[in-house]
Amino acid sequence: MHNISEGHHLAVQTAAVNLAEPIREAIRSELQRGVKNVFFASAGGVAFLSLPAVKFLHERSSFPVFAPRAAELVENGNVNLGKDSLVILTSVSGTTSEAIAVLEYAKFHGARVLTLVGTAGTPLQQRADISFFNETADDTSSENFLIQTLLIALAILDARDENADWDNTLRQLQTLPALLIEAKRSFDPRAAELASEIKDEQNHIVTSAGNTWFEAWYYGMCILEEMQWIWTRPVHASDFFHGTLELVEENVSVLLLKGEDGGRELEERVEAFVPRYSKKLRVIDSQDFALPGIEPVTRALVAPIVLATVLERLSVHLETVREHPLTTRRYYKRVEY
Repeated sequence: MHNISEGHHLAVQTAAVNLAEPIREAIRSELQRGVKNVFFASAGGVAFLSLPAVKFLHERSSFPVFAPRAAELVENGNVNLGKDSLVILTSVSGTTSEAIAVLEYAKFHGARVLTLVGTAGTPLQQRADISFFNETADDTSSENFLIQTLLIALAILDARDENADWDNTLRQLQTLPALLIEAKRSFDPRAAELASEIKDEQNHIVTSAGNTWFEAWYYGMCILEEMQWIWTRPVHASDFFHGTLELVEENVSVLLLKGEDGGRELEERVEAFVPRYSKKLRVIDSQDFALPGIEPVTRALVAPIVLATVLERLSVHLETVREHPLTTRRYYKRVEY
């Protein structure tokens, strides 16, 4: 495969899954301590990577779960945040200023803080009440944080006896890292073709629904816009027909990500509509990737992880054919803002 250390990717995601039992123990302890709600309050792109877990909890648990934007939480507050809260923060660098501000705000209000960090010895690791470290960078961070936050959601269900099926699900998740490498391998030729096809296109609509919507949102904003400077319009598949459909013309690019949960019907509605008016519908479907041993219910849960892992292949091919490294920035962490 192009520009990848397969062993490194496998090691990072295996280590993420191996945090399952420590995460389970920590969550059970926090709930036994008296935690009555949880805030997923990360800053920037990694915040999107918590949202499939948030959606899962909203649908499967009666436990109160909040997902405010980090900066707005600090500025506006939330009456539900206090000594009975657990605040969860994720960060690759462990130094994100907005996340540190949330940590300090949460602790000032008596909340407990759990962090998931990709860099050791950093403020978000050292100042947290509980921290889990798994060394990761941009090329592996999506799957890493999607896995870890899913484990947190499953641990909450398990601790509350809300039918988490922890043991069975974890057995399947332990096979996932190797399956993700195979998904990358199978998608790599198409990723190369797709990168060459879209390398000179400057506008895209990216859409999805269900738990894969957040990956569409993340990929459009954090990869195509931030890392490739490509104008992108992420729109939820249900909202597509409340405005965005009027932008569809013969040469309008629509990238559709399809998952395997209840959002699939909404995605298929877009898939049926767009080809009637545009020649540029591109579909990436998690269902197309073989995941032997993963049951349908678990496949639906891990669909965002599968899409993230194959989109990583598209990213590395895009940076090559566009001669625009994924690390190149004009403003991000380069100027004051």
